[in-house]
Amino acid sequence: MDTEAQSTERDRSSHPESPGPEERSRFALVARIADWLPGGRITLTLFTCLLFLLVLNTFMVQPFQIPSGSMEQGLRIGDRVLVNKLAYRFGAQPHRGDVIVFDGTGYFGDADYIKRVVGVGGDHVVCCDKKGRIEVNGRAVDESAFLYPGDTASSVPFDVAVPAGHLFVLGDHRSDSSDSRDHLGSPGGGMIPVGDVIGRADWILWPYDHWTHLSRPAAYARVPEPPRGAGTHG
Repeated sequence: MDTEAQSTERDRSSHPESPGPEERSRFALVARIADWLPGGRITLTLFTCLLFLLVLNTFMVQPFQIPSGSMEQGLRIGDRVLVNKLAYRFGAQPHRGDVIVFDGTGYFGDADYIKRVVGVGGDHVVCCDKKGRIEVNGRAVDESAFLYPGDTASSVPFDVAVPAGHLFVLGDHRSDSSDSRDHLGSPGGGMIPVGDVIGRADWILWPYDHWTHLSRPAAYARVPEPPRGAGTHG
């Protein structure tokens, strides 16, 4: 048996390899930056965390505070929701029932708003049927699971065709919501361009006793798709 070879293998395994040139170079760069900053490595760590949060807030998720009672009872004034900014960024489109945050500049006002998607491009949305329900593409929608108690689907009748690339949105607290119904005569007809959607509200984060996942309700699942070509611009 080659005892010298065995000894050599043991020596190699008992001593970790020294950092290569690239690793040493990176360590040296970090050390130089830390030395240059007031506070050293602590300041560098804080800057790194802040940069990470900035990237996260800009491209991935964003907290949003509920400013009014227009989405009660599900979303209450002061609730903090987490908005998924990637939900519609890779070819995906908003669905009926999604709770979205959008930029209302030029349509609702110079602010961000949170509402529920009731109609998407090509949909025919009518209110109300003989039972007081909204109809989408001829199918009545039972909104009782999320509509504010005591509210009707709408006190204002409407009959709209949603253009391609746009959304018809309503608040869950219909009697306390300024939404697409109130802007039918305004520029854009109360419709929100999909491009102005910031993201989908996926979670209630605060307060802790109200923490929950905002799933898409099943009420719209049976709504048929609009006829081919509906909502397109000629």
